[in-house]
Amino acid sequence: MDVQGSEVTIPAGSANLSADLLVPTEPAGVVLFAHGSGSSRHSPRNTAVARTLTDGGLGCVLVDLLTPAEDEVDAVTAELRFDIGLLAGRLAGIVDWLAAERPFGTARLGLFGASTGAAAALVAAAQRPDQVSAVVSRGGRPDLAGTALGQVRAPTLLLVGGLDEQVISLNQHALDQLSAPADLRVIPGASHLFEEPGTLDQVAAAAAAWFHDHLHPQPAPA
Repeated sequence: MDVQGSEVTIPAGSANLSADLLVPTEPAGVVLFAHGSGSSRHSPRNTAVARTLTDGGLGCVLVDLLTPAEDEVDAVTAELRFDIGLLAGRLAGIVDWLAAERPFGTARLGLFGASTGAAAALVAAAQRPDQVSAVVSRGGRPDLAGTALGQVRAPTLLLVGGLDEQVISLNQHALDQLSAPADLRVIPGASHLFEEPGTLDQVAAAAAAWFHDHLHPQPAPA
């Protein structure tokens, strides 16, 4: 699969955010990543998932949701990584930029969120229901999306490690609050960060299938 990579700066509210665009020829969809607590667009787990998605023809947007100055503050206080409203607002701004600039043409958009980024992704999906067509959460905290869960219209897949018992419970509670089509899948033998051999591959495969189903649905046979 031929994939063109480029680094861009995306305006989102008062912030200018660094992002990497991975653009396949004729993308079957595009996935905007929302990284988790204390991470960045260089997250090795998200970049590994992005490779699987681009191999399948999906475009990817990996973006730093905090500015360098905010990162310095957050490294000390850890407060901004849990500011779901701030992160969701940044994601919504990026969604608007993608709709206006169309670096992926008319491809439909999905959001992939990890940890606290999953909550931000769900809030952004609730805020942009006509632009976000699917959501996947990896080891996420969708419960932190609060009342926005009931406003999400995009089909949502929650992926949790089988050893991550507390987060399984939180995801089950969030699943009960979602009114959109949703599924909770537990990856056996996986911890919160999916560091065990083969577990992240299962996440990537499940995410790819979900996005292909909902961003590039195949027509029903005649």
